[in-house]
Order: sequence, then C-alpha cells, then structure tokens
Amino acid sequence: MNKDIVHRFMKLGINVPEILLPAQGIDMSKWCIVACDQYTSQPEYWEEVADFVGQSPSTLHMIFPEIYLGEDDIEKRFQKIASTMEKYIRENILVPQKPCFILVDRKTSRAASRKGLIMAVDLEKYDYSKGAQTLIRTTEGTVVERLPPRIKIRENASIELPHIMLLIDDPEKTVIEPVAAAADKLEMLYDCELMMGGGHVKGYRVDDQKLLRNILEAFEKLADIDAFKGRYGLDSDEDVLLFAVGDGNHSLAAAKAHWEKLKRSLADEEKACHPARFALVEVVNVHDEGLEFEPIHRVVFNVDTDKFLDEAVKYFNANGSQASYKLFESRQAMARELECLKKSSNSHVIPFVSHDKKGAIIVDAPKYNLEVGTLQAFLDELAGPGSKIKIDYIHGEDVVTTLGSKEGNMGFYLPPMDKHDLFKTVILDGALPRKTFSMGEAEEKRFYLECRRIRPSL
Repeated sequence: MNKDIVHRFMKLGINVPEILLPAQGIDMSKWCIVACDQYTSQPEYWEEVADFVGQSPSTLHMIFPEIYLGEDDIEKRFQKIASTMEKYIRENILVPQKPCFILVDRKTSRAASRKGLIMAVDLEKYDYSKGAQTLIRTTEGTVVERLPPRIKIRENASIELPHIMLLIDDPEKTVIEPVAAAADKLEMLYDCELMMGGGHVKGYRVDDQKLLRNILEAFEKLADIDAFKGRYGLDSDEDVLLFAVGDGNHSLAAAKAHWEKLKRSLADEEKACHPARFALVEVVNVHDEGLEFEPIHRVVFNVDTDKFLDEAVKYFNANGSQASYKLFESRQAMARELECLKKSSNSHVIPFVSHDKKGAIIVDAPKYNLEVGTLQAFLDELAGPGSKIKIDYIHGEDVVTTLGSKEGNMGFYLPPMDKHDLFKTVILDGALPRKTFSMGEAEEKRFYLECRRIRPSL
C-alpha cells in the first residue's frame, strides 16, 4: 500500500487492518453473535443462542455474555475463550485477509440499510478520561468498575472481535456513502442472515487505491481545524473531535487500558506497530438514514416502590430541585397526562411502572440537561456500595414494562436524544451520562463477525 496514504491515515488515528474472516463453509448464521452487553436481564435469550449454536464454530465461544457476570465459573470461561481463539487460528477457521477496510451494509427490522466502514483506530488518539480532547472521544461516562473482566479477556486473547461503533459527523456524506455507491464493483466478503431477528449483513472489500485515497481526503477535510470550528461555531482552542464512540464504549476503554499497560514493556520500535495499539471498529455516519438513536431505559431490582419514591423526592429536594410524584390508574391514563405535563412544563418528567403502581417522578429545576442524567444521579446514590439494589439498562419499552411490573422491581421510561445534537453536546459539555442513548434496539446492535490479531504472529 502507498506509504503516503498509510502515513496520512495514521495522522488521523486510522489504520488499514489485516482482518480475519471465517473460512468458506462456516455456517455464518451460527458464527455471528450480538454484542455481549445485550439482553443482560433475559437469560432465555442467551440460552436459545447457545442451543442454536451448539459446538459449531461461532463467535459465541470467543466472547463473554455479560449476563454471566458474578457467576462462579468466570475464570474457566476466560480460559476457554483464549483457547478457542488459538484453535480457530490454528485450524484455519479464521482466514487472514490482505489489508483493507470493509464496507458493511446492515439491514434490520427497522432499517432497510445502515452503512459502515470496518477499520482499525489508534488507541494513542483516544482517551476515556473526563475532559479529554483527543481525536477519538467517549460520548458517555466510563464506569471503570466494568472494565476488569474485559481487560482480563483481552490480556489473554490472541484476537479481538469488535462490537464498537464510532460515529462521524459528515452531513455532506463524503466518507462512507461514495464507497457504498460503488458497492457493485467491490468484492463481496460475506452475505448472511443474522440470528434471533438480527436482520441481514453484507460486507465488501475496500482496498482499491483510488477509493482509499478518496476516503482519506474526505476524513482530512472533516478533521481540518478551521472547518471543525466553523461547523460548531467555536471560537476557543478546541481540539478536533473526529470520532465519537457510539457503541462499545467500555470495550474500547478496556482496549485502551490494556494497551497502556502493555506498552510499558515494549521498546519504542515495537510500540509503533504492535497490533494491540489498535482496535477494530465500525465507523458510521451519524447522518445515515438507517441509524436511529433509541433511549436506554432503566429497570431497578430489589426495591420497595413506596420507599423508593419517598427517597427520590428527598434526594432531589436536598440537591436543589423540587420533586414530587404522581400516580395513574392505567398506562393509557399515564400516557395522556404525561403528554400534557411535558408540553406545559420545563421539568423532567420520568414515567415508571412497578408491580402495583404506574406513575411519574416530576423534578422541577433539574440540575442536569437530560432526564437520564437526573435519574441516573439518584440511582447511583441509591445503589452505592453495600446496597442490594441492582440496576439494568434496557432497550425497548415492552421489556421495561415486563420486567418493571414484577414484584420488587421498578421500570423507568426515558426519552430519546436527537442524534444531530450529539457531537456539539460532547464538544461543549463533555461526556454524557452513561447509557444516555442506544443506536437502535438490542437486535440492531453490531454482531460479532470480523476479527483481528492483537498479538504479533509467531
């Protein structure tokens, strides 16, 4: 590959990776598995997946579904993941490709097409610390307590599997869309149905030098400092934000933490090209018509509804807001009244359901800009060290209703965020409260498919 192109991509934190794909004849419907942090309160989903996959080659055997966090056999699972990776390389179940990007075209039940580019990004250009001004930035607060299992898996792993999706703010559609327009001239690498209602995915090799140069020049224009300031009306010395983490924030943070630890033992020449310095991601344009932001709701377990509501009112009142709650006879009545409340008030109105109540917490003069920030601040306080209360982050109102209506549980419904506000909000305000938005529902999440070595070949 042209050295000038490689060098200019690296300045943008981009690497053209050597990707591993399943060999011919592998059943792709069993190979591809949804992101490990989905369906974490629905064991039946993962049980059905395991029954369907069996012992067939699958990314299921190389990931750790987070529903199993806290179980006794975690160490055994980690060892099995590492040995399976080695086996798949040794037995040529995974086949190396020549350096390339991959154009991804994903169809879901809600979107006819969502386009993306698989590439690797330089972890030296990324920082998940609060207030970071790096080229690649997190969009939500990182919970460092969630990182150790992912770091441990990566420390022992020979390959990585991405469910990370990075967003670019490209309203003129200059980076990905021209590649998609040329898809009929590209070599198709995979074309497969995804299990459990996940839709369909196609992948095309992108290694044509002209196409790569066009992609590079489009990225360079997005990263131009003057264009960046003009795009967001900035007068200060803000650093360019090129990539915002849309999905997989904690996976990318774990990759960064692993690299920071590993590089301390490497010579300078090794640091420059070690495969663990990079992370495989899918890049998506926030303006893609197939990309929708969905709210991430909350379900709280092991709570007494009346006590919870009283504690919530006390907490918000003690922190400078005025809070109350209102109960409704039915969800229909709740929906009607909440619509009026939201139109006539600048308060945060947070609907909830429990096994015997339907209502809303109303917070006047909230400290946070978004309802999710208001609710999460109280939940973090409530579920602190020593608490038996558990919080889960849920996609889909129907799941919130089902889980929240069980005795001892409460479900909270949160509004969506406008995707077009994301970049400016992160640039001006920093990272959002964690789990503020989701790029689609659970079944629309990225499925594990492509792999990449993160240890040098022997």
